[in-house]
This record gives sequence, C-alpha cells and structure tokens, in this order.
Amino acid sequence: MYRRALSGLCGIALLTACALSVLPHNEAGADNVATADAELVAATAGATTPFVTAEAETGTLGGGARIRSISPGSPAPTAASLETEASGYALVELKATGDSVTIPNNAGKSANTLVVRVSIPDAAAGGGITASLNLYVNGVYRQAISLSSRQAWNYRDATTNPDDPKASGVPYRFYNEFPVWVTGAPIAAGSTIKLQKDAANTAAVYDVDSVDLENVGAALTQPANSLSVVSYGADPNFVNDSTVAIQNTVNAARTQGKSVWIPTGKYLTNSLASTALNFTGVKVQGAGMWYSTIYRKVPLPTPAGWRSQILVGSGTTLTDLQIDANAIWRGVGGNGGSDYGINASGAGGWLVDRIWTRHVDANWLSGTNGIIQNSRTADTYGDGFNVNNGNSPNADKLGKNITVQNNFARNTGDDSFATYSDAGASGTNPQVNGTKILNNTAVAPWWANGIRVAGGQNIEVKNNLVNSVSSNSALDLGVFGDTGNPLTSVTVSGNVLNGGGGWNGTRHGVRISSPSSTSLYPTAYSTVTMSNNILRGSLRAGLYIDKTRVNATLTSNTIDHPAKQGIWITSGVTGTGTFTGNTVTNLLSGQVATQNDSSATFRITS
Repeated sequence: MYRRALSGLCGIALLTACALSVLPHNEAGADNVATADAELVAATAGATTPFVTAEAETGTLGGGARIRSISPGSPAPTAASLETEASGYALVELKATGDSVTIPNNAGKSANTLVVRVSIPDAAAGGGITASLNLYVNGVYRQAISLSSRQAWNYRDATTNPDDPKASGVPYRFYNEFPVWVTGAPIAAGSTIKLQKDAANTAAVYDVDSVDLENVGAALTQPANSLSVVSYGADPNFVNDSTVAIQNTVNAARTQGKSVWIPTGKYLTNSLASTALNFTGVKVQGAGMWYSTIYRKVPLPTPAGWRSQILVGSGTTLTDLQIDANAIWRGVGGNGGSDYGINASGAGGWLVDRIWTRHVDANWLSGTNGIIQNSRTADTYGDGFNVNNGNSPNADKLGKNITVQNNFARNTGDDSFATYSDAGASGTNPQVNGTKILNNTAVAPWWANGIRVAGGQNIEVKNNLVNSVSSNSALDLGVFGDTGNPLTSVTVSGNVLNGGGGWNGTRHGVRISSPSSTSLYPTAYSTVTMSNNILRGSLRAGLYIDKTRVNATLTSNTIDHPAKQGIWITSGVTGTGTFTGNTVTNLLSGQVATQNDSSATFRITS
C-alpha cells in the first residue's frame, strides 16, 4: 500500500472567532485529541497501489551526498527547481564518486522491480544525455541502472523549441522515472538498496527523488474467446511496426464478437503513418502493465497533425497495458511527438483498468458513464487524467458521470487530475455533470495543479492525496477561462493536500476563484463545500479565496504549517463563508489564521 501521510500534526486547541481553532507551533498539549480526526483522514486518503514509495531524503547518506530541500518559511519559489519538482520538496544529490543513498525495503515483502525517479543533466546543446547509476543490495553490487535525460529538461518560453537550452527559455521538467527489473533474486523485505555514483557512472550529478518497490506477479495468460495481435502480424520484439496488425486484430474482434489479447512484448507503433488506434466497442487486454507495452515511436520532429493516441469509445474495455512514447515536448499532433495517452468518449460508457501511460499527453476523458481506475501515469506532457466535455455540443462528449478512482499520477505536465467544463465560444456546450475524483494520488506535477476543478456541477473530490506541486496549487477550484461554465457545485472532502504555492505567479495551497469580468458568465458564483480535509505545508497561504464571487462552506478542515496565512480572502471578493470547526496549526511567527481583506462584502459566519 502506498504511504499516504507525510507527517503528523502538533499543537493544542485554542478556540477563536469564526469557529476556527488555532494550534500554536511546537507547543505541547492535547495533541491526540486535536489530531485524531486529521490523522484518520491522512490514513485513508490517496490510491492503494501494489508498490511502496521510499523518499530518498529519508535514507542514509554516504560519501558527500547531501539533501536539498525547501519548506514553508523558505523564500517562496519564483522559478522551477530540482527542489520544487521533487516529491516532498526534497531530494538527495550524488555528485562525487562514492556518494550514495541507502534505503531499506520496508514494503513488507520482496521487490523484484523498482521505479527510480532521478534527474541527470541535459546535454549542453539539448537532447539529453545517457548515463548509469549503480544499484547495491545489502551492500553488494547488483546492477547498473540505465538513465537518460532525453525526455526531461524542457525550456519554458524558448524562442525555438522547448528542447533548446540556448533559446532564452527557463528550465523545468527535470526528472524522469526509470522502471527496473531487479537482476538476480528479488530484494527481500528488510534488505537495503543503495544507489551509488561510482567511477563508471559518468553523469556530473545524480539528483535522486524516490524509489518505488514492487513485487510484480506473473504475466497474465490469454483469455478464452480472444484474438492475439501476434496472430495478425504484430511484432512483440519491437522490430517491425505493429500499428496495422493491432488495428486489424481489433477490427476482427469487433466483427466476431471476441476480445483482443496483447501478449508479453514491446510493440512498435505509429512510426510509419499518422494513425490513431481505435479500440471502440472491443475489450483489449494485455499481460500486465509491466509486461505488454505499446510504444509510439513517432518521427522527431513530428510532422504537423501526426496522431498516435488510442481511441476508447462506447463499449470499450481496456486493461493491463503500458503505453509509452518517444515524445520530447508538449503539443498534441505537433513536432514534439506528444499525443493523448487514451482519448475516451462515447454515450454508451467505457472502462479503463490497470493501464500505465508514460511520456504522453493527457488521458483525455469524456462521454457518459466512463470509469478509469487502478491506473498510473508518469512523466507526461499534459494532464494526468482530464475529465471534460470538449468545446462544442456532442452527445458522445458530454462529460457526464465520469469516475476517476484509485489512480496514481506523478510528474505530470499539467494538472495531475482535472475536470473542466467548457461552454465553448458559442456558450451552448452544457455543463460537465457528476465527475467523481476519488482515492487518487498526485505526486509532484511539474506544471499546474495537483487537482483542478474548472466549472461543472455535482462534482466530487474525495479521499485524494496530493504530495507537492511545483508551479501552482495543490487544489484549484474555479473555472476554465472566459468560455468556462460556472462552478455550480463541488464537494471536496477527506483529502490530504500537501504543498502548493508554487512559482507560477502568486499561488497557494488551495485556491478558490470564479469567472472574470470578461467571462461568458461574469456574475456567476463559485459554490464550494470543503470538509475534513488536511491542507499541509503550503509555501504561501494555506487556503486562498480569490476574486470575485464565491460562496464557500468550510467544515472541520485542518490547515497545518502554511508559510503565510491559514486562510486569506483577498480584496474584491463578494459572497459568503460558512466556517465551522476548522483548525489552523503551526503558524509561523507573525502570520494569522484568517485574513479577510473583503470583510465588507464577504461575510464569514459560523
């Protein structure tokens, strides 16, 4: 099970106005009473996954290794850094030969795979470098882990392309994840793993963020009444392009009323032609996300309009598969090679279960009665999981009753989890309705927010975990630009929201906002209900209520150790705040629990 809570709370209750408790920083007292409910929330938030994540900074350092970190009270970030993009805002730097970090296997079981999240430098002219990092088990050398920065190090606002370090851009997207099958015997529970920079490890520096430990079971076997893509000419050995063979298998299965089987292997796709695989109406199953991979190797630079997404339509079931790509920057159908992982739509419902998308754009989710669950995404160029209604009326893209549950997202290039409701330029596209974002984990998005709700009605955001956000907020509640539908109703409960308050302007832990004066709905209110959430370690204010029209009900939330105010209502806000039983703890010196700069127009009651 994934470790969900990062740290405890401390302090004693001192009741103040507006049903707000203030718990002083590091003061002994009735800790257990004050924190019991909050720690119960922390224990149940986030996805349940088959791996355990060990943060490098919790390990034992060797040689001259050092921890680099930021925390509330540090200078607020003004640009992306290795620290802002690290989970927990901390990493271990290995710079000299002999530097190491040793981490115990506390998963409670053996691990035959690792996922090492690490940053190594870019090449001087861009395009990345390759290097290795040595792995030791119980102090004995086991294997070299191959690393690359080819799909890291983009440059914001570069004048040529986002991969060019010499075009006046600002660097971000520093990390990448490297799945590793452990050579030899699995790493037994209680054993140690050591990552060490030896003489053969030639990168100038290794910035290690975390390691996942997982005991992966055997590959699945072919189900009855299925057609194998290999029988239709697909190549599991990654030599010949398999796009046509896979699509032919899907078409035959659709005609024959059978399912599609993708055996163990790595399948080259999208290298010869701009062709989206279309799985509509068929069940497609792989041997497991560690075993069956569809790998998109598109031309780089990619011709305009070259598509490599996988289409999921009404009646589709997609399971047990990894989708990876050679993309190097964002731009759907553009020359950086990025495209949606899956693009789901359809009025008849769909199911996606146990997939792993890597180096793709968003998993783009629309339609009616769709479910994506038990899945992972990492190192993306867009959102992790985005529920939406397109931008024009379409019965197959209503964004109605879509559920995103028990998924894990890390290092996403936009919101890790998002739902947005766009009225379109004509203002005629109906509301997204009934989105459920439940029991998910968002770790270290390098751009945007951990979770974003942009318009919609009857939205539920419950029991999720956000761990560190580089540029924006842990949670953003508002609208999608000037054509966004209003946020009519959202319920946010039982979430643990760590960090936020990143470098992209002035950001905070949680932000609540409403349509601007230039919106199609300039007088609409955002209506938000938040209860039993933990907002922890924001690099600025814990919760920020922005302009212009907001009605917020806050009940039994805990705001722990923000760098600035606990709750800040900026000037120019109209609406109401019903605040009951909320707690602010571990305020820094000189900060206040609540600052209402709109007291004449935003009335707080309890």
